[in-house]
Amino acid sequence: MNIERISDVAYEIKKEGSMRVPARIFASPILFEKIKNDKSLEQIKNVSSIPGILKSAYAMPDMHMGYGFPIGGIAAFDTETGVITPGGIGFDINCGIRLIASNLQKEKVMPKINKLLDQIFRRVPCGVGKNSMLRLEKEDLENIMINGVKWAVNNGMGTKEDIIKCESSGKLDWANPKKVSQKAIERGKKQLGTLGAGNHFVELQYVEKIYKKEVAKTFGLKNEGQVVVMIHCGSRGFGHQICSDYLRKMEEKYEELLKNLAEKDLAYAPFNSKIGQDYFGAMAAAANFAWTNRHVIGHQVTKSFDRVFDEFEMNTVYDVAHNIAKLENHQIDNTTKEILVHRKGATRCFPAFHDEIPEPYKEHGHPVLIPGSMGTASYVSVGTKESMNISFGSTSHGAGRVMSRYQAKKLFKGEHIKNELAKKDIIVKSASYKGISEEAPEVYKDVDEVISVTEKAGITTTIAKLKPLGVIKG
Repeated sequence: MNIERISDVAYEIKKEGSMRVPARIFASPILFEKIKNDKSLEQIKNVSSIPGILKSAYAMPDMHMGYGFPIGGIAAFDTETGVITPGGIGFDINCGIRLIASNLQKEKVMPKINKLLDQIFRRVPCGVGKNSMLRLEKEDLENIMINGVKWAVNNGMGTKEDIIKCESSGKLDWANPKKVSQKAIERGKKQLGTLGAGNHFVELQYVEKIYKKEVAKTFGLKNEGQVVVMIHCGSRGFGHQICSDYLRKMEEKYEELLKNLAEKDLAYAPFNSKIGQDYFGAMAAAANFAWTNRHVIGHQVTKSFDRVFDEFEMNTVYDVAHNIAKLENHQIDNTTKEILVHRKGATRCFPAFHDEIPEPYKEHGHPVLIPGSMGTASYVSVGTKESMNISFGSTSHGAGRVMSRYQAKKLFKGEHIKNELAKKDIIVKSASYKGISEEAPEVYKDVDEVISVTEKAGITTTIAKLKPLGVIKG
């Protein structure tokens, strides 16, 4: 593999063999050494060989091995000659982050943090196989697939302001419930408002440092010590089933194609084919479900605060997706063109005055929400104008793993991790010690280094740093 370091924070795999474009990796030397330990470099090289890919395949500093694409992988395709690939989106379609700001200070929350975490733990089912407290009929789920978070607001959960402060207003217009299997529907009916397991969490945090006061204030982050809530989850088994269904269909339809792929996990369909369009519609339905899922969890978090505090305010900062494919307008060969951008374990970082920035944030760009690992910092950033040319307006989605869950369970004991975090005044509640073991802070890269790379690369500007107070895990 011909890899060249092209800047302090970027490497490039030069075009060779079946590669149609180069592959660019944003990383410092420290992070690149960790990236080299798995197969993610080979995976991003394979991505660069897919038909219709434009400019380059990209990978962010949190990259690590995934299914098909590496986590942290970005690729854009021509809508006429290109493809859509579930491996470039992920099983947990529209896994993402919602940040909610309270008007409470750390000093007021800490004496009641255990009571508050208990309330959230009761109201937000978490862990493998946990079902929702809501009972949806098929008609409800179809409404959610089409209307996204608007369904929740119309049913008394949250406000219209929450819709505005959500990527794509919490709804992709091309969602097509008719392309979703009955099996996926049966799974989805039981899972709205649930957290799941793995790396999903509800985390109470406080604003440790504000770097850009005017921007932070616009986002609702008004002072250091302010308590916020970060929610990380996606479309649960509903999205997983949709991904599984269409991978199987693509494998059956394009059996000969698979024989020539570098890895079968990159199975794809031409974007304009029937299967490609069917999957695109079903994927959008899962994305709308995921935004609604985080919205409902946010509503339950607010109700939990209401049980603990007499006076408080809660306002959504923003909600971003990081496992999705979307039609977007970008400059290609000096021409504005609609293309299909896949982001897997990567998030939008669109700059100020972009057409898709909600009006309240127009002058600054939408918030980019980057969680750390359990027990470490998270960040709020915005995209730069240059990011649109550098990475299709995309950046990291988190810290990025350095080892598998299997390895983590062998190395770390959940009870020990919980006790060590308690010594740092970080309270953890989890459905199982296994979940804590798999998500130990040492399992992830240094999030501070990840943020430093995207800043030095000219992709993002850091607005605020958040630190954890209490964590709920699956």
